[in-house]
Amino acid sequence: MSTPSHHFSDAEKRGLYRAIYERRDVRSQFLPDPIAPEILAKLLKAAHHAPSVGFMQPWDFIVIESREVRAAIVAMFERENQKAAERFEGERKERYKGLKLQGILESPINLCITCDRSRGGPHVLGRNSIVDTDLFSTCLAVQNLWLAARAEGIGVGWVSILDQDQLSTALKLPEHVYPLAYLCLGYVSEFLDQPELEAKGWRSRLSLNELVHCDGWGGSLTESPLLAALQEHE
Repeated sequence: MSTPSHHFSDAEKRGLYRAIYERRDVRSQFLPDPIAPEILAKLLKAAHHAPSVGFMQPWDFIVIESREVRAAIVAMFERENQKAAERFEGERKERYKGLKLQGILESPINLCITCDRSRGGPHVLGRNSIVDTDLFSTCLAVQNLWLAARAEGIGVGWVSILDQDQLSTALKLPEHVYPLAYLCLGYVSEFLDQPELEAKGWRSRLSLNELVHCDGWGGSLTESPLLAALQEHE
């Protein structure tokens, strides 16, 4: 019996799961090697094929190569990062200050993925109950790009410590466009075995067994064969 064309081969499945498990938020390992236009185009195409509620496709992509623009973003990051550090105390504060949380100047390309909150008009199919589905959809575009980048050997770092209003001004965004993700892209010297925050003791990965519930919040999986399967792959 032939395998249906919509099925993935075992090798294809392994490649998909490898990209998922080996994807990293990169800050420190960027190389100066340029990303060829045809490779960047592939990553953007992967992002553009993300699912979106009502097929609204609310994303746009701002490719940032200018050192001047990036220097302004770095200054913005440093101000916000100082504010963030003040939220912690003692050893936690010192550990925070020792973390490298952006690669804006080190990476060959910066990319801002935006969300046009007016895309599709005032009535988008499937958006009447949850208005923020445009933001959720744009996050899926980010994830598509991130996984495609990992498959191409390209690291991605999401810089979230930025004032969104200042970022919008720096990138000349219209009022109805939200700068959802500011990303650093580039080839890297290595992909770490663990997420960097885990390796440096900031946080550990939670146990999946404790995050799966049955028939409602807190419902036990004790009698479910799913529990044994989860424990096997923990």
